[in-house]
Amino acid sequence: MKRLYNRCLEVGCLCRNAAKLELLLIVIALAMAGISCRKAAIANVDRPAGRPSTEAIAEAEQLYAGRADLVKVRQGLVVLRQAQADGQANYDLAWQLSKFNYYLGAHSPDSTEQGKAFHDGIEAGKLAVKLQDGKPDGHFWLGANYGGNAKISMLAGLSDFNDIRHEMETVIKLDEGYQSGSAYLALGQLYLEAPGFLGGDTQKAIQYLEKGLKLGPDNALLRAQLAAAYVEAHRNEDARKQIDAVVAMKPEAGSEPEYNEAVAEVKKLQEKIK
Repeated sequence: MKRLYNRCLEVGCLCRNAAKLELLLIVIALAMAGISCRKAAIANVDRPAGRPSTEAIAEAEQLYAGRADLVKVRQGLVVLRQAQADGQANYDLAWQLSKFNYYLGAHSPDSTEQGKAFHDGIEAGKLAVKLQDGKPDGHFWLGANYGGNAKISMLAGLSDFNDIRHEMETVIKLDEGYQSGSAYLALGQLYLEAPGFLGGDTQKAIQYLEKGLKLGPDNALLRAQLAAAYVEAHRNEDARKQIDAVVAMKPEAGSEPEYNEAVAEVKKLQEKIK
């Protein structure tokens, strides 16, 4: 009987200890939960509210106006990336990112930066197309980045040619006059620069560029590319007319960087056909 009594005391003691341990664990869990909540609250206070995408795009566009200085382009990319990270997928942010990356890739003297810019531009363009397949901006800048990447890639081939052509033909279907006929400019450049075994064709290039000229007579880059195509086709007099037109043009406000590029190109052609 005494043994049974002692055993009951031992069991009772164990039960009381277990209850104390359980209570202690509950108290610790509640304390940890309180700490986590306080940390989350502090994090929410410290983290600024995401700015509207329209504000970020407006700031980026102001920076893009100074794109002749690539530092401005890089700053614009930071602004757009931060806005994209703060919110849900946004079509305008995506195609703007694609545009900024294309400009950086096309003008950076650093080959590593070029490659990354075109890669990021392609990804942003794909997202834009996924979000709004029926609008031209995503297709245009996706195609432009495909083209930029093809220029620096040793693996560029028929698939790249077809990707560029598909995106620019889609732009023409959606908005033929987009960016003053720039889809025709891209197609003309594609057919002019691609080797024959990939589909290059100088006559097709001229046809596309002449169509684009009707839609964008003030597009200096298009005229410069058409002059280059005429030179390639040994139509030097026609080339001179386009060269003279570019030199005589007064660039629209905001298009000075592209106009200056066009002038530089036609001056090279002038030397070639003297």
